[in-house]
Amino acid sequence: MALTNADLKSIESMLEPIKRDIRSIQLTLENETNHNIKLIAEGHLDLSQKLDDSLKIDN
Repeated sequence: MALTNADLKSIESMLEPIKRDIRSIQLTLENETNHNIKLIAEGHLDLSQKLDDSLKIDN
């Protein structure tokens, strides 16, 4: 059974909302999640440096 152009256009129109949702999720990951992960990593680095400094003082 071969698909006609009308069938393909119908399938494409059904996929458009899914494409928009995926694009929205990708943008959220790029703009929010990745940014927050970087902030956590920076905070972890600061804490690690403070721990190293305090251990130097104890020794």
